[in-house]
Amino acid sequence: MHIHLDVIGGIAGDMFVAAMLDCFHEHAPDLDDLMLKAGFRDVVTLEREPANDGTIAATRFKVHAAGNATGHDHRHYRDVKKIILSSRLDPDIKQHALGIFRLLAEAEAQVHGTEVDEVGFHEVGAWDSIADVVCAAWLIQKAGATSWSVSRLPVGRGRVSSAHGPLPVPAPATTLLLEGFEFFDDGIEGERITPTGAAILKYLAPAAGLPRGAARLERSGFGMGTKRFEGISNVLRVLAFAESEVVWSGDRVLQLAFEIDDQSPEDLAVALERIRDHEGVLDVLQMPAFGKKGRQVAAVRILARPDAEVEAVKLCFDETTTLGVRKQLIDRSILSRRETVVEHGDARYRVKLAKRPGGMSAKSDVDDLQTIGTGRAGRDEIRRRNERSALDNNGSVDE
Repeated sequence: MHIHLDVIGGIAGDMFVAAMLDCFHEHAPDLDDLMLKAGFRDVVTLEREPANDGTIAATRFKVHAAGNATGHDHRHYRDVKKIILSSRLDPDIKQHALGIFRLLAEAEAQVHGTEVDEVGFHEVGAWDSIADVVCAAWLIQKAGATSWSVSRLPVGRGRVSSAHGPLPVPAPATTLLLEGFEFFDDGIEGERITPTGAAILKYLAPAAGLPRGAARLERSGFGMGTKRFEGISNVLRVLAFAESEVVWSGDRVLQLAFEIDDQSPEDLAVALERIRDHEGVLDVLQMPAFGKKGRQVAAVRILARPDAEVEAVKLCFDETTTLGVRKQLIDRSILSRRETVVEHGDARYRVKLAKRPGGMSAKSDVDDLQTIGTGRAGRDEIRRRNERSALDNNGSVDE
């Protein structure tokens, strides 16, 4: 399952829990048992209720302090960690909860210049916030999503009150947690993303935007926050997609392009091999073309990892005579494949296996075939035998 988080109004811990419960409502009856295992049943009560702002019907989730517990407790990260570790929660839920709190503590430690274990949680250290994170961790584990994605995030405006005084929106810890995420400004005042909401996003490490290609939407849910914003529903939407039945995966690569008309073929061949040898370069292609004044040129196309852009461009300028490089991020689809070694008599040669929509395919390495076959007909016959042998010995391709 793939889950997409559509941050319409914003995201906070309670909004994430509410949206997930609205989407996966079958888990709601187990909340009391969760609090019992967490050891929180005597200090908090949970409330899940329908909400409607006149535009969207959603679920609202609230945690209330019970007994002697207060809603404004101050705890250090090390204390929160002990509470979770000493609980009877499942190991996976503990791992998720501790992961979220660890990210919060690291951000706060950086903001205040202190050690992680010495970080003091104010609002987040209260029982209601701890329960929010535990419920979020539980729902992450229950959903069992194999991947997550998120929409662009509203940046918000103004200031927010805190135990340290007024802070700019987004709050400093929130800003650190959300480095690398895509933002937009819709001009609406207020805190749109809380530190807890930011820590959940950071922990999930979602991709940007909806999944590419075909996807079947199975269910959806809305979680409503407590704040009201002018002109927009303060909701988080969860979209749950079924696993894709396609056998290929997708990624994004950087394409570099330029033309050469003043470098000898021998020198250019050496240059392109040096570029190809760089670990961040995926492929290099050279094609004949005609440039200005009818001159024959070499058109070069290079595929590289996006994070290797600087090194790849530098290689292009150092190794070739080009004065400019065009850059473009492109999407590609990739089949699952692997390489195996097949033995036939005294010969050993490599076979590339690929999982295709219509079944398996196998291709022998031609360099290996040339060492054991003589003549084209002989090589073709050996290739056919090798492919049949590879399919008989390897029924599936490792993902």
